Amino acid sequence: MPDYLIRDINLAPEGRLKIDWVSNHMPVLNAIRKEFEREQLFKGVRIAVSIHLEAKTAYLAEVLAAGGADVSISGSNPLSTQDDVAAALAEKGIKVYSWYNATAEEYEEHLLHVLDNRPDVVIDDGGDLVQLLHSQRRDLAENVKGGCEETTTGVLRLRALEREGGLKFPMIAVNDAMCKYLFDNRYGTGESVWSGIMRTTNLIVAGKTVVVMGYGWCGKGIALRAKGLGAKVIVTEVDPVKAIEAHMDGFTVMNSVDAARYGDIFITVTGCKDVLVKKHYEVMKDGAIMCNAGHFDVEVNKPHLNQMATGVRTVRRDIEEFTMPDGRKLYLLAEGRLVNLAAGDGHPAEIMDMSFALQALSAKYVLQNAGKLERCVYNVPKEIDDRVANIKLKSMGVEIDKLTPEQEKYINSWNHGE
Repeated sequence: MPDYLIRDINLAPEGRLKIDWVSNHMPVLNAIRKEFEREQLFKGVRIAVSIHLEAKTAYLAEVLAAGGADVSISGSNPLSTQDDVAAALAEKGIKVYSWYNATAEEYEEHLLHVLDNRPDVVIDDGGDLVQLLHSQRRDLAENVKGGCEETTTGVLRLRALEREGGLKFPMIAVNDAMCKYLFDNRYGTGESVWSGIMRTTNLIVAGKTVVVMGYGWCGKGIALRAKGLGAKVIVTEVDPVKAIEAHMDGFTVMNSVDAARYGDIFITVTGCKDVLVKKHYEVMKDGAIMCNAGHFDVEVNKPHLNQMATGVRTVRRDIEEFTMPDGRKLYLLAEGRLVNLAAGDGHPAEIMDMSFALQALSAKYVLQNAGKLERCVYNVPKEIDDRVANIKLKSMGVEIDKLTPEQEKYINSWNHGE
């Protein structure tokens, strides 16, 4: 019996074309794949992966498998799995448990199937696999040598678990690597969020007022791209330092209720809950569009919308219309889930090339240091960050300078008088 749970294996040829396309635009991961194929470091190693299951993620799974790994994989969001890509992986012999638009029960079932493979290493996006290993499947946690976390939300959850003294195995915070947050979070999110919004709504951005709620690295990228598209940008924040940064970057900064009166498009990107709630919906303009770029669908409070609305209907794929008692219509994209993946293809391949290269090399690091790492959250080692950056530069045909021995001595000395 096939070891997968997917919608339709017959979709595999379409998914294979997608995977082949992105693999041609991921030179860093291709270089690492050659190394993995040669070393076979992962031979006999079981790796559990839960990341948005589209073509770039699929190629990461294939790179790990090329290194000998026994890979089991699921999506990390019910609306981000692409069924043809899942089928292509299943046809390749990789254990896949995921399909688009899974119910909450199905989504958890898929994650549990992944863990049934008794993983040695975990690669997570948002922390759902790790949560299950610390709750329903604690019996498997002792077998886990360590893992890697892809996103801001997942790292926050891991650090909270570490503070409580409950983390059962070491985890690498891939999200916090410079080659991740400087490019994936900023440029990747900035581009993919607007790609998802524009193709879903088919509306112009220029001239509109965009409210970016949260000015972390993802918020910075979204605001920058909105400005480039001709929008007027308002930023809301709870962090005073980030608020000053947004102000000095040229954006208008105000509290969220005041911003709610002006916005045409609202994008939540905080990693927190209840960023948009009843008090905002009460003052929003007729026709305001809301979407979320944070990992979980809790930033735009949907229960409040449903309670307030006198009518709800789907007016276009991935667009829900909520009619307020006074006749105003508010719109929510992609059910409040990650708009760039639930209503798009996610980050560009060239961006995910670096992020997934970090994942692959961090998984190798975890395996090579099994038993030496404590049960805590580690940053990606600088040598891994630098290696990914150097491979990327080489693929771009860019050469940079190197310090001379004299410069090395100078920069590492406290006594510049010598």
